[in-house]
Amino acid sequence: MSSTSPDSQLAADQPPRARLVLVALILGAIVTNMNLAIVNVTLPTISASLHTPQSSLNLIATGFLLGLAASVLYTGAIADRYGRRKVYMVGTAFSIVTAILAAIAPTTETLIAARILGGFAAGAMYPVTLSMLSALFSREKRTGATALWSGASNGATILAPILGGICLLSSNPNAWRWVFLVTIPLALAVLVLSWIALPAKCGETTSPVDHRGGVISVIAVGSLVLAINLAADGISTAVIVSAVVTLIAAAAFVLSDRRAENPLLPLSVVKVRTFWVAFVTGVIIFGGLMGALFIGQQFTQNVLGYEPLAAALAVLPFGLMSIIASFPAGKLITKHGSRPALLLGLSFVLAGFVVMLLTWKQNISYLPIGLSYLLLGAGVGIAAPATARDLMASVTASKGGVGSAATDLTRDFGGALFQSIMGAVLAAGYAASFDSQLAAKPGTDQITAATKETLTRSYSGAVEIAANYPQYKTAILDAGQQAFVKGSQLGFAVGVAGALLAIAITWFFFPRQAAELATYAEVAGK
Repeated sequence: MSSTSPDSQLAADQPPRARLVLVALILGAIVTNMNLAIVNVTLPTISASLHTPQSSLNLIATGFLLGLAASVLYTGAIADRYGRRKVYMVGTAFSIVTAILAAIAPTTETLIAARILGGFAAGAMYPVTLSMLSALFSREKRTGATALWSGASNGATILAPILGGICLLSSNPNAWRWVFLVTIPLALAVLVLSWIALPAKCGETTSPVDHRGGVISVIAVGSLVLAINLAADGISTAVIVSAVVTLIAAAAFVLSDRRAENPLLPLSVVKVRTFWVAFVTGVIIFGGLMGALFIGQQFTQNVLGYEPLAAALAVLPFGLMSIIASFPAGKLITKHGSRPALLLGLSFVLAGFVVMLLTWKQNISYLPIGLSYLLLGAGVGIAAPATARDLMASVTASKGGVGSAATDLTRDFGGALFQSIMGAVLAAGYAASFDSQLAAKPGTDQITAATKETLTRSYSGAVEIAANYPQYKTAILDAGQQAFVKGSQLGFAVGVAGALLAIAITWFFFPRQAAELATYAEVAGK
């Protein structure tokens, strides 16, 4: 074989049936993002149907991200070794099974389990989409393909709640179950297209998989996300145990990584500035986004009284702007490097959270809602292609699975981390605020302590109690809405702090264009 670059070895320009290949991979990303985001619009309905408290709603929403974030590194490495198309198709098939399990779940616990398993299925799909794009398309073609992949992923995040809202137009209290079946036809199409268009081999490595590091990484990420979610109900034995397991597993992962012949996440890669800055920034960008969508869907329904479909449509400015902004983002990155795109995108994200923090109150109009989502969409649309490009260009082609998994982790781990933190802050803020809000209402001193405990568990619980105590209905619902606003503001404050941190990291540590390109050239020459 000639001494050409790894990129040219894997993709002279683009693969045969390039359009079908691109559709097969983008559809997989759409399936994953729809399965991730479609649940948010159903949370109030699920809470009423299964009598689910706010802390468990957090786990239903975060469970998918938990499974995805915990498995994405390991499954990416397995795909790199044993066949990307094979792992992709297995994950897609398993996603159909877990979607059906979620749809028929009889209890909250079963639904949480189905969501976590669905995340593991996505972990076998999502990293492969980007690693195959990287392996099959040359560097010139890859930027455009990645922008389409990123735009489609962001668009699916918005389309999913709208489809979910349409399903919930039915008056049937179990209509939320149909929401989980929406992606099955798309998943079947992915299976067919993958079999027809994707090559059986596309740049896989013969290096052994670090199975020990893979198992440890699953435990570390899973226990961390679980600890944060459980902390919403206060510090308990389960929280402490999960936190201790996280610390032990994290230390074990570092030790295992140092000793492994073919480490799951080589420390030499992590030390590259373009890699670690893009990773941290991506975690904050996508984490903040997922937290905002998680809180926003409940806020518009619980506080503003939107129907599920209206709440989903309220997010449209984000989806449209994220797609629109992704196209000039590619040109900006090509001409000036990733640093300006990251800083500009983060500035828009920060502005979106500031608007949320300052204006999202009771009885507001749609204008600040739409403006917030518009700003977030612009920020993610500009910054997402930059983070994906930086992470993939910071690793050699043979380590494409590492770059792809790291790119996915920015979304998955970031989403799991921030959604867990923002959800826990929301739940804790709601519970702490409700008692004081209710105590200030006249005529509520006769409500029993047991009833008040039910009220503080979730807003849907407050609605149910209000129906049973018509004399206190107005006071209970008003107190619940004010408490939800308070919890939401605390969550949005986390988003503001995260955006400020990401801007500072990018400003001080991400290299300017000449140094950035030199880094990529050095990596490609290895």
